[in-house]
Amino acid sequence: MTTLAPSPTLSIGPHAVRPPVVLAPMAGITNAPFRTLCREFSGGKGLFVSEMITTRALVERNEKTMQLIHFDASERPRSIQLYGVDPVTVGKAVRMIVDEDLADHIDLNFGCPVPKVTRKGGGSALPYKRNLLRAILREAVGNAGGLPVTMKMRKGIDDGHTTYLDAGRIAVEEGATAIALHGRTAAQHYGGTADWGAIARLKEHVPEIPVLGNGDIWSADDALRMMRETGCDGVVVGRGCLGRPWLFGDLVGAFEGSAARARPSLREVAEVMVRHARLLGEWIGDESRGVIDFRKHVAWYLKGFAVGSQMRRELAVTSSLEELTAGLGMLDLEQPWPSGADGPRGRTSGNGRVVLPDGWLRDPYDCAGVGEDAELDTSGG
Repeated sequence: MTTLAPSPTLSIGPHAVRPPVVLAPMAGITNAPFRTLCREFSGGKGLFVSEMITTRALVERNEKTMQLIHFDASERPRSIQLYGVDPVTVGKAVRMIVDEDLADHIDLNFGCPVPKVTRKGGGSALPYKRNLLRAILREAVGNAGGLPVTMKMRKGIDDGHTTYLDAGRIAVEEGATAIALHGRTAAQHYGGTADWGAIARLKEHVPEIPVLGNGDIWSADDALRMMRETGCDGVVVGRGCLGRPWLFGDLVGAFEGSAARARPSLREVAEVMVRHARLLGEWIGDESRGVIDFRKHVAWYLKGFAVGSQMRRELAVTSSLEELTAGLGMLDLEQPWPSGADGPRGRTSGNGRVVLPDGWLRDPYDCAGVGEDAELDTSGG
């Protein structure tokens, strides 16, 4: 096992994050119930970011959005990720967060590779327009008061149109306090292998502020290896924790020098599954809706275990805690943690082509062509 000693501390403005581990914002995943589980397994150590929040929806006080920005009283610092394409609206959203004390840290999303977003000039397409990126950062930082503003991005649109070094320099110049880089382009989507070398190059390019690495962290040892190989100041964990909130306990242990890693039996996994579904029901205010929302997590939790396809399908259509508990009780719960449960999780496909607005690549500085319809609720990238 690889260890780092002593456990490093990541500074996000006034907030000391030790160990330097961040839960990546994931739409429909990193809501308050999932953050609660991850935080409990970590012993409260690390930084746990909210789902991606669309700035226009926040400013307009959309009912669903207002629920998404709810933090448990035990969550400190409260970290919220904003997604926006209009500098003025982003500035208003940040000011609202400050004035109403809605969060302690603001992260800006420039990493989403989903076609319905990039075709409108949003997400990972946006940093190509350097002046627009600068304007958004300037409005965010200028309205943030004492709150730290960070950003998450990808390498660029594709290998012929990388943007991360320019974007990193702009972030420093506009007062961002840290940058997270997913070592893939938008064209890669979630396929292929993350380029950790790009994370190292960004760290060298912007030594003034912390750089966090993201991509292909499937285990605590991957996180240590990324830190060692890239020199980055912290790690951002996304798909690696799907169906494995206890990964954050592994991460804390690894950074503190422990070789112990969680290897829960299926019985222990089932207990976490029921608790996750129960927390969702309490958060939503309806047990059935909570269990229905939990359905997407079933396959992630059960990955690698000997559970027949028919039973997997049945568990993925349960509508009550009683039904979910009964279904799990029919499994061979004494199964130990299987080797097949490790490794990649979630989406692993690549697009190969990025859908962009007409003429988007003609001028890397022209800001025209990004409309409010680029603000869609989707993955954080």
